Amino acid sequence: MSQAKVELEIDDEGIAYLRMLDADNQNRFSRAFVAELRARMAELAADPRAKVCIVSGLEEIFCAGGDREVLEGLAKGEIRPYDLELTRDLLELPVPTIAAMAGHAVGGGFVFGLACDMVVLGAQSRYGCNFMDLGFTPGMGTTRLLQLAFGDYLAAEMMFGCQYFKGKKLAGRSLVNAIVDRDEVLGHAEKMAARIADKPRKAIVLLKRGLGLARRRAFEEARTMESFMHEISFGDPETQARISANYHQGED
Repeated sequence: MSQAKVELEIDDEGIAYLRMLDADNQNRFSRAFVAELRARMAELAADPRAKVCIVSGLEEIFCAGGDREVLEGLAKGEIRPYDLELTRDLLELPVPTIAAMAGHAVGGGFVFGLACDMVVLGAQSRYGCNFMDLGFTPGMGTTRLLQLAFGDYLAAEMMFGCQYFKGKKLAGRSLVNAIVDRDEVLGHAEKMAARIADKPRKAIVLLKRGLGLARRRAFEEARTMESFMHEISFGDPETQARISANYHQGED
């Protein structure tokens, strides 16, 4: 029996833990990993015990973004852009989510965390978006979610330049909830979750739906624009070559 790549646990207080645990692939968005992650999110959405969810990854890597096979499939036209609906699934969860991003996060893996309602980063970890280094425009709602988290100018620097920023370098330049030492990230997220979990679930769900409206609208706008850009950029022969040349399986 293969080990689970994603685990879901809900404690007696209503705090759900969605843990990404694919160490062999650094939580990259392979087809198998995405299927398992979406299945656990569907279970979470249907479970009336949950009041808040902490989304976490591995100690060193929160999520390393797109899997090479999937990216090459997109470049060859074998997979349609937005076959992966991870961001939407996360945004549509009925309870608030807290990204405990203790480890490094790259590309779509970084954006997946930013799609949460609240975000805690690790001061020693690195975060960035490498889409353009691989020859294609950002996806998964990056163009708007990155702007919401870091403002237009820093988001543009991240998307065009593809450099990685240590969490401590983002302090005072972002709108995320907290940037703390890596080993304090989960504990900080748990304290936030505990303050939410003692509230009535019905009120939590209502407030989540209301507060999340602007973010969901922003995602849908970004999805439309990004899909159009992907049709063009993935159709460029240079994209496949850049993926082969610049994709680093050991990126951290």
